[in-house]
Amino acid sequence: MLLPDDFKANSKIKVNNHLFNRENLPGHFKFKEYCPQVFRNLRERFSIDDQDYQVSLTRSPPTYETEGGGRFLLSYDRTLVIKEISSEDVADMHSLLSHYHQYIVKCHGSTILPQFLGMYRLSVDNEERYMMVMRNMFSHRLTVHRKYDLKGSLVSREASDKEKGKELPTLKDIDFLNMNQKVYISEEAKKDFMEKLKRDVEFLVQLKIMGYSLLLGIHDVQRAEQEDEEEVKEEEEDGESDPVASVGSYGTSPEGIGSYLNSHKPLGPGDFDPYIDVYAIKSAENSPQKEVYFMGLIDILTQYDAKKKAAHAAKTVKHGAGAEISTVHPEQYAKRFLDFVTNIFA
Repeated sequence: MLLPDDFKANSKIKVNNHLFNRENLPGHFKFKEYCPQVFRNLRERFSIDDQDYQVSLTRSPPTYETEGGGRFLLSYDRTLVIKEISSEDVADMHSLLSHYHQYIVKCHGSTILPQFLGMYRLSVDNEERYMMVMRNMFSHRLTVHRKYDLKGSLVSREASDKEKGKELPTLKDIDFLNMNQKVYISEEAKKDFMEKLKRDVEFLVQLKIMGYSLLLGIHDVQRAEQEDEEEVKEEEEDGESDPVASVGSYGTSPEGIGSYLNSHKPLGPGDFDPYIDVYAIKSAENSPQKEVYFMGLIDILTQYDAKKKAAHAAKTVKHGAGAEISTVHPEQYAKRFLDFVTNIFA
């Protein structure tokens, strides 16, 4: 059982490293883990084994990814996202953590909120970096071909030309409408998703949180099959007859969060394991094309404080009181957000 002090606790280690891997590791560094017991309990509630978590996080170096101006790391097996955060975010997380934990207990981990799994500080040469570890909302084995960041606002909610020029741009609300994009899932899946979403949003409203988005990733099954065929063809032409299995797919080491797959039968095109890809939903049988959707709430650390009030006042002056601006009150934000998301389905 967790105690109030667990939500303030931390553990620290100081490393004086003179010999091991000196080319890549600094000689001296300090590492701090925030609220270790609380995050261990959360990992358990999200059905993540502690040893698997450590293997996924530390066995091999993570890779750098960029997202909407920010950057983050992806664990080598693509199951974890390590996001660099500010000291203000750490303070916000501390004030949110007991409410968040209570909510996760209450809903038995059935949520589309981010799954917060650990929070750390790394100090090297008096420079401090803060990190939040979360479950990857996208799949560790199914490629995302299109992605959207949806807030339900139409003011300044279109991806820039520079963003659209990227291989996988983060598109926004106006792009979603302009492209006539729709999410084709069964009525049962939609009902289940909307129930979770409404419950999660209600929780955020109670904490006066806003500014969050629905992250939507779309895996096109047919396109993935074509890409796989082309890859095999290229490998054959290059004389690589025995390609190495990709991490997270069958045939790799039986450890880490994605390892559940390795001891079971291989998955076919567009198939996923719901215990690992917890944000994934298959397209309905009668949908125009076979797709897999990944949907979860992101950026939930923004509370309606003085800064937001000032931004709201400034935008109201610029766009008029009735404009669909992002910085509204938490209740208004939630209503507009839910109205928009309700209409993304076919």
